[in-house]
Amino acid sequence: MSEPIDLDQMNREVIAEFRETGGTAGGMFEGYPLVLVHHTGAKSGIGRVAPLVPFADGDRIFVFASKGGADTNPDWFHNLVANPDTVVEHGSETFKVKARVLTGDERDDIYAKQVAVQPQFGEYQRKTARVIPVVELQRVGG
Repeated sequence: MSEPIDLDQMNREVIAEFRETGGTAGGMFEGYPLVLVHHTGAKSGIGRVAPLVPFADGDRIFVFASKGGADTNPDWFHNLVANPDTVVEHGSETFKVKARVLTGDERDDIYAKQVAVQPQFGEYQRKTARVIPVVELQRVGG
């Protein structure tokens, strides 16, 4: 019987590698773009960091609450909805953002663009009955 995956430990290792390399990580993130999204617990108020595979469109950055196609949204999504003013690490840059959940055609358009470059996101959507949320991380200030 294999040991269960310790997601907290895995995230700590990915975050450390991202910061050491200026924005990349190996393992399950090898060859993928990556952002570190800071979020504050909606109930706990505890600050956390989630490594996520984004879609960048010019200066716009989008993340996807796929949770690998699970039937529930990831905790970071609920936290960003409750506390949308946060910080993102993208490459070697760290900057303030405001999280905005996309809806309707705008959501569908961005999700389709992500599926075109990262096909596994299409599989995630097929695995669940929920519509996977798309969140734009809008840069705040300069």
